[in-house]
Amino acid sequence: MTFKLKNGLRGEILLPGDKSISHRSIMLGALANGTTEINNFLRGADCLSTISCFTKLGVTIEATKSRILVHGNGLRGLKAPNQILDCGNSGTTARLISGILAAQNFTCTMVGDSSLKTRPMRRIIKPLSMMGANITATLGNDCIPLRITGSHLKGIHYDSPVASAQVKSSILLAGLYADGVTSVTEPALSRNHTELMLDTFGASISTSGTTATVEPINELYAQKINVPGDISSAAYFIAAALIVPGSEVVLKNVGINHTRDGMLTVCREMGADLSFENLKMKGEPAADLVVRHSELKGVTIAGDIIPKLIDELPMIAIMACFAKGTTIIKDAAELKVKESNRIRVIVENLQRMGADIEETDDGMIIRGGRPLHGAVIDSHNDHRVAMSFSIAALNCEGETTITRKDCVNISYPRFYIDLKKLIP
Repeated sequence: MTFKLKNGLRGEILLPGDKSISHRSIMLGALANGTTEINNFLRGADCLSTISCFTKLGVTIEATKSRILVHGNGLRGLKAPNQILDCGNSGTTARLISGILAAQNFTCTMVGDSSLKTRPMRRIIKPLSMMGANITATLGNDCIPLRITGSHLKGIHYDSPVASAQVKSSILLAGLYADGVTSVTEPALSRNHTELMLDTFGASISTSGTTATVEPINELYAQKINVPGDISSAAYFIAAALIVPGSEVVLKNVGINHTRDGMLTVCREMGADLSFENLKMKGEPAADLVVRHSELKGVTIAGDIIPKLIDELPMIAIMACFAKGTTIIKDAAELKVKESNRIRVIVENLQRMGADIEETDDGMIIRGGRPLHGAVIDSHNDHRVAMSFSIAALNCEGETTITRKDCVNISYPRFYIDLKKLIP
């Protein structure tokens, strides 16, 4: 695919709803009493997998053109499925729903696509088993498929070895059903959408530093959820505006939750001209982002900021190719167990485009300033790889071809349509 740019990118984009918040709104709506209304729900394949699973668990979910209505079954009202639960490509669906299913009064099996079958599930099997869950990887490899038989759960404190919102959320959701208090301490703070939404739905949830604590409850209460635009989806257009000369782009109603704003922090450190308008701080904070072409500089990205931008690192690596100086990304080994080994995939594809980049054990080193050229890019069926290299292609000489480019439907079905809107 090649977009011909005579001038910079110009225009406004209303981004699709945040994927993380969309997942959680379905899950908690299903467990609540009453009907939860969700506006700006992300209708990507991953979130549709969550809807599919809860429909099979007996929850009535209506999808209209403008909203999703979840008619909750109550905390203990899920039904035994008469089909296998297919999580598709969605690690969020598989890991979070495991915490809920661990406490039900039935047995079920979860499967996923070829990518999900390679992703590590030991990270949730271990803490849930400590709580008393009966959860087994049926192939004996600590991966999907999982067989879960609901059990009586007890509260625990878990020191998580990884900063992972999926791990934390799985444990907290199980904690709703447990005897006693359940808490999770992370090595660094991961995204906190589960904690915010549990509080909104009436759970007894508290946080202190990198520890989240939940108490068992009897009921959750339906809510009206307005999902802000996804910062991970915004990242592609932020980067596009920064690297394409003459660009000015406005991204409407983007979530700027402090546990997800690492992309914005790094952009500013790199010298980005980026500002907020129409700031909203009630509930999930959001703002319109105004981004203009900028001369970028290399930075070091490491430590506690990594969980705040783990999904944006592929796009940041490409931005670094257009920056002056060297960018170092480290402490990001988690990239190896995403939909693809994103460290290797990003490095190999950027090398095909002529970048000066090398792989390290937990990240990469990018020496910016070398012009990139078109190439055949292997997406590995990874939506974030496909979108990131579509942006790289905007500022390359020659034609770029991206294999299996429609994998963007996992998180951003209208990505290519929105990108074309910005091209004069």
